[in-house]
Amino acid sequence: MAGTGLIVRAAGEGERRWFYGGGLHTWKATAEEAGGAFLFFEDHMAAGKMTPFHAHPDADEVFYVLDGEIVVHADGAEHKIGEHGFAVAPRGLPHAFMATAETRLLCVQTPGTGQAFFRHASEPAASGRIDGPVDFARVQAAAAEHGGVVLLGPPPFAAPPSAPR
Repeated sequence: MAGTGLIVRAAGEGERRWFYGGGLHTWKATAEEAGGAFLFFEDHMAAGKMTPFHAHPDADEVFYVLDGEIVVHADGAEHKIGEHGFAVAPRGLPHAFMATAETRLLCVQTPGTGQAFFRHASEPAASGRIDGPVDFARVQAAAAEHGGVVLLGPPPFAAPPSAPR
């Protein structure tokens, strides 16, 4: 499947979706636009946003932190990734991450096979709010219906004192 050609989006442009795992996604390139090769989005998260322990069986996941900081838990260790830091979770690697400050990161999943999961586990964003209700039951339902992610357990982090769960 071939992409449709050059993809150009300026700052702030792209489909905006509130993700029920927490955070505001701005989709910079959809799997359809990239010919299935990848899904690329910006994730803007409030401090304390955590993912459950999970794996992507059929996609590699790349994180590039624009500003803020995340802690990635993988292979029994935690790794701080700050501004301009980078991490790759190869397909199948169980991992989780937590934003320790308000954070914007770029996420690339290759191939873009997880897009149906992210679409089902989110809704169009009516505002620029980055905090809101987290609904891991909806995330689990999207994972069960569409694949793309396997939820393996709760977030493996202790919550920061002021962070919502």
